[in-house]
Amino acid sequence: MAEQQPGDEKQGVKLLGILDVENTPCARDALLHGAGGSVIAGLVHFLATSRVKRSFDVGMAGFMLTTLGSWFYCRYNNAKLRVQQKVIQDGIKNKVMYEGTSRDPTRQTREQ
Repeated sequence: MAEQQPGDEKQGVKLLGILDVENTPCARDALLHGAGGSVIAGLVHFLATSRVKRSFDVGMAGFMLTTLGSWFYCRYNNAKLRVQQKVIQDGIKNKVMYEGTSRDPTRQTREQ
């Protein structure tokens, strides 16, 4: 078995030297969706018009739009999930903190 040296870290796949696809959330899925969108858009345009250069341009536009749309949709859902997790964590923390005290929201008051 190959042992890794302490200073030998695994390098992720970088796109254009700036975007680490392996460690950036949603990057891999967005690029795969963009590739599929570009092939479909370019092929459909080529079959409809038989113009090669314009079909390539439509394919590139399809790649950009599909990639950005998929990226923003995924990031929005991740942000929404983090907010929901934070609300749940705060609720659990408050439940533990106030359990058994007079400020416990689940405790019934005896003055009724």
